Amino acid sequence: MRKTMLRRWTTIACFSLVAAIAGVAGAGLARAHDAEHYAAGAPGDPKTPARVIELRMTEADGKMLFQPDRIEVRRGEQIRFVLKNTGALEHEFMLATKAENAKHAELMQKYPDMEHDDPNGRRVKPNGESQILWRFTKPGEFEFACLIPGHYESGMRGTIIVK
Repeated sequence: MRKTMLRRWTTIACFSLVAAIAGVAGAGLARAHDAEHYAAGAPGDPKTPARVIELRMTEADGKMLFQPDRIEVRRGEQIRFVLKNTGALEHEFMLATKAENAKHAELMQKYPDMEHDDPNGRRVKPNGESQILWRFTKPGEFEFACLIPGHYESGMRGTIIVK
């Protein structure tokens, strides 16, 4: 009887210790996620007004493209990108620097069906629509691109100039 009770208490203590460690680790991961860094700025605040920019994703004449493919914004401006896929293929929108998108494109070559759950990226099915709310906090030149293998190479990229 004593051995059984001792085993139960030991098991309970071990589970409690594991739960406590997981809670601390989870809190650390949450803090790390909150402090996530994005070169082009930060996710927007839905309570703050935003300028709306409609961005079409399509294929035409053997090319894949965004319309428009060049956008100018002011530093500190919040933009609601309305992403409309008017093409026959699935496309994505990833907002980053050229170097970050190039690195991400390499990963996409290995895992072409990778799904994104990032504030700076969305995958949109044909005839589908999605949105990204973004606040541009840093001046510079940034890129938005479709990194599905073959799409970037077919011209599916654009530039955002933050003044």
